[in-house]
Amino acid sequence: MSPQTIAKLAGGALLIFAVVIMAAAGTYVVHPGYRGVEVTMGRVSPAFKPEGFGFKAALITTIYPISIRQQTAEDQAECYSSDLQQVQVDLRVLFRIPESSVVNLFQHYYGDPFESLVAPRVQEALKEVAALQSAEQIVKNREQIKTRALELTRQKIGSLIVVEDIVIQNISLTKQLESAIEAKMVQEQEAEKAQYLQHRAQIDADTSVIQAKGEAESIRIRGQALKDDPAVVDLRIVDKWDGVTPLVVGGRDGLVYQLQDLQHLRQLNQNADASQSNSSASRNANPR
Repeated sequence: MSPQTIAKLAGGALLIFAVVIMAAAGTYVVHPGYRGVEVTMGRVSPAFKPEGFGFKAALITTIYPISIRQQTAEDQAECYSSDLQQVQVDLRVLFRIPESSVVNLFQHYYGDPFESLVAPRVQEALKEVAALQSAEQIVKNREQIKTRALELTRQKIGSLIVVEDIVIQNISLTKQLESAIEAKMVQEQEAEKAQYLQHRAQIDADTSVIQAKGEAESIRIRGQALKDDPAVVDLRIVDKWDGVTPLVVGGRDGLVYQLQDLQHLRQLNQNADASQSNSSASRNANPR
């Protein structure tokens, strides 16, 4: 192969390579969930590039991808309560960048938008809310603390970034403060238990009084009915009788005998009368 042929082949290869490079440098792809910011020789285009394939000026234009998906970042905030106790809050922040803020955010905030914009506002909001509550209230009312901090964060950031939620994962206090709060909560629970038992005893006492009053009223009504009509006793006896012949009867002396005892007593009386009659007959038959 002659040197001229080799030179032509090398030149063609270089031309093809240059065309490929220029074609690659003149196109871009914005992936799903992202928007592109076009920068040409240091000048930012006011309109973002939507996701998909496009063309750009080769070598002088760069497309920077900005995520508009919801993101989650972890952070810590050290706060002081109204009683000057140090409180450390471990949290997670859910946020996203709206399309309308992509270019503005790229121009005015450098680096990670969470570190440069979201995190400082969240910490500032938490410190403001914690300063109005005692350490004990911060532990007890963590949901209210979160809600108020989220409102303040949104007001401070504005529309540049949408803060979806703030999740408080943990609230750490000093060991001495945790022990004091725990002891106080135990005392409050014991006091509530004692109050409940006292209330229950009062309810039982009131119930007993009501039952006693009811029984007394029932006795009074029955007594008044007996006084007004003594035949009520007979009626009650008839109502209660089960049809079986009673095993006891009343005596003339006011005593109550069982039927068996009464029959035995009658037998003894008959025997005594017979013996007395025989004795009288014997005396009459043998006069002195």
